[in-house]
Amino acid sequence: MKAATTLATPAHGDPTCAYPAPTWADALRRAVRRLVREATPGARPPTVPTPQAAPADFGEPGIDDLYAHRRLELVRLALLLVDDLPTAEDVVQDVFAALYRRYGARLTGLDNPDAYLRTSVVNTSRSVLRRRRTVRAHVPERAGHAPSAEEPVLLREEHGEVIAALHRLTRRQREVLVLRYWSHLSEAQIADTLGLSRGAVKSTASRALVALRRELEAPR
Repeated sequence: MKAATTLATPAHGDPTCAYPAPTWADALRRAVRRLVREATPGARPPTVPTPQAAPADFGEPGIDDLYAHRRLELVRLALLLVDDLPTAEDVVQDVFAALYRRYGARLTGLDNPDAYLRTSVVNTSRSVLRRRRTVRAHVPERAGHAPSAEEPVLLREEHGEVIAALHRLTRRQREVLVLRYWSHLSEAQIADTLGLSRGAVKSTASRALVALRRELEAPR
């Protein structure tokens, strides 16, 4: 499994095409901006966006096919959860390594690889954040962090404030918003991924949108 060198978004229905790299984050920024404008305390939660069309059927793909077609999408998901591109890439590499150890190259016995990978990325990201908090509690953070070459493309100023605002939410609020408005999962899919009830997903999304609106509107 070779790591890709670009994070351009696969075109809808055609994994070989790509939009310009900023498109995915711009879309997230516009969606979140619109949604937080609609969210007010006591208001009904926004309607779940129409899920994206099902990915192309590659016929019973093995792990190499799955890696080729899902890696970039999963790196973006991890990036929104851990806020660090090198760490996000490590998360996805670890998830695929664990997938191979458990199910082998042909993914024998795995009924829903996409759901398994999403859940694994979320859980691994949680573990990374827990370790990060523990380390930072005992070791001062190094000054002068130098981001990777790709990171400025993904976290440029025009949408960096939204990413930063997401990371000021609680972990659960951030996960629900990212899975709902970036991964386009339904409430039922989010509930399965996070191990929550559908009611908890709905109430968390509503509170998270209100909190995100406050974060974005607060003077800096």
